[in-house]
Amino acid sequence: MSLSRIPLARVAHARSGDKADWVDFGLFAWNAAGYAILEREVTADRVREHFAPWLAGEVDAWALPNILAMKFVLKGALQGGGARNLRLDNLGKAMAAALLRLEIEVEAAELDAALQQPRVGWWADEAPSAASGRGLG
Repeated sequence: MSLSRIPLARVAHARSGDKADWVDFGLFAWNAAGYAILEREVTADRVREHFAPWLAGEVDAWALPNILAMKFVLKGALQGGGARNLRLDNLGKAMAAALLRLEIEVEAAELDAALQQPRVGWWADEAPSAASGRGLG
């Protein structure tokens, strides 16, 4: 079994927001093969550990298999709230980019499946590509 360490960005994308002292993420797999990896590798504990230097509170997590996603809520993530702390770029969107840098372990075969399986999403029949100007390829 050959394991590789990869950033989440290889198999997923994220959306995020912040309210008061909480940040929430929607972590979306590009396809079912990628979702299987996320479901196994990205837990509330792993996310908490990844953000430990910034995070005073707990992390709640929910699996959303019908939309190939996971939801995470980070409590106490903004030092009392976006307007109250002194960190730069600390709001949800910057933290979503930081989440996508989380490294996970995958087997070569499962990574190949996640990268080769067609992407699913709003674009229907084709995955977005940089060439089409419709997203990340």
